[in-house]
Amino acid sequence: MTDIIRTSDGSHTIYVPGLDEHYHSVHGAIQESQHIFIGYGFDSCGANPCRILEIGLGTGLNALLTALRSATTGQKVLYTSIEKYPLSNETASMLNYPSLTGEGSHEVFSAIHSCEWETWTDITQLMQIRKIKEDFTGMDLRGKFDLIYFDAFGPDKQPEMWTAEIFEKIAIVSEPGTILVTYSAKGEVKRKLRACGFEVTMLPGPPGKREITRGIRK
Repeated sequence: MTDIIRTSDGSHTIYVPGLDEHYHSVHGAIQESQHIFIGYGFDSCGANPCRILEIGLGTGLNALLTALRSATTGQKVLYTSIEKYPLSNETASMLNYPSLTGEGSHEVFSAIHSCEWETWTDITQLMQIRKIKEDFTGMDLRGKFDLIYFDAFGPDKQPEMWTAEIFEKIAIVSEPGTILVTYSAKGEVKRKLRACGFEVTMLPGPPGKREITRGIRK
């Protein structure tokens, strides 16, 4: 069971009672994603195409904002997103992101959620997406990526997603210079990233959060 909540910037998030957790910050869902994953992630990645790995498709907000940003920069994107529990199309259609993010957003957001799983699909002229419905903790991750959006539920709610083994798995598919961004600023997250070869920097967070974490693979 999920509840759709309006956050402080007017955009929706989803509350999961079973976890007592929100998909996004209640201080502003779009604001948070734009600040962390686009501002500190995509805008810092010079690779073209930019090969993105997202841990947790969730509402599809990060994918939408990435597609819209790539349309303004001209940067091509190959976007792989892994999600164990995808939203229904019905729930996704109730989220208000397209009405808040400009022209063409409705078509892009609909395409993100309606496209087939396990196959590459053109979402825009510049972005292809491949959604993988699988448990990241047990899957055999392959390929190489330039940018990681680490957007799992928090360490206290989903500790199996924040283990040393998970970050080691990510490090294997990261090139030197690969960027990882996450909203978590916990010390254990920083230590685990450093242990598997990331240079870690703390950066100012969005409203409601003092700091966030960015790692760059050495």
